[in-house]
Amino acid sequence: MTKNEFLTELRAALAGLPEEDVEKSLEYYSEMIDDRVEDGIPEEEAVAAIGTVEEIRAQIVKDTPITKIIKEKIKPKRSFGGWEIAVIIIGFPLWFPLLIAAAAVIFSVYVSLWSVIISLFAVEISFAAGAFAGIVASIPMFIFGNGVGALFLLGCGVFCAGLAVLWVFVCKFCTKGILWLTRVFFKSLFIRKEKEQ
Repeated sequence: MTKNEFLTELRAALAGLPEEDVEKSLEYYSEMIDDRVEDGIPEEEAVAAIGTVEEIRAQIVKDTPITKIIKEKIKPKRSFGGWEIAVIIIGFPLWFPLLIAAAAVIFSVYVSLWSVIISLFAVEISFAAGAFAGIVASIPMFIFGNGVGALFLLGCGVFCAGLAVLWVFVCKFCTKGILWLTRVFFKSLFIRKEKEQ
């Protein structure tokens, strides 16, 4: 693939991102290819060494803040005509409640997901509290001569401590998953997918 073909494909793949970011990326990769060509590498090899367009697009989208993507998407591309404004105003009683309902559904799903995460952390706190209570409660039982009861409470406390340690990883994994899902969902709303050729 030549440099021009690569840059054309990259521009098409980055459609939907802010124009200034697209231009910076194109300029960056153009200079990178030029530097390699100046070092004596053939143009096709220099382009191939950079990576595929899909990999570069994925990295650029990952590094672009969601706020920039949203601003780019909601920025009007052209001004509305008089008849378009009239249709929007006349259709307001229909589209506005539907828009609010859709936003409420998305928000409730989001809140539900985070409620699960909060519940997982509540379980973590319960395990830690159980560990603390079991270990602390075993001390007076040893002092007052109830060895079997003290060992039982100590065992329960250590068991809860082990569960608490393991549950930290569950909470961390689930929280990362929800954050990743949120980022992917919101970015997918605002970035046009590449059409398959």
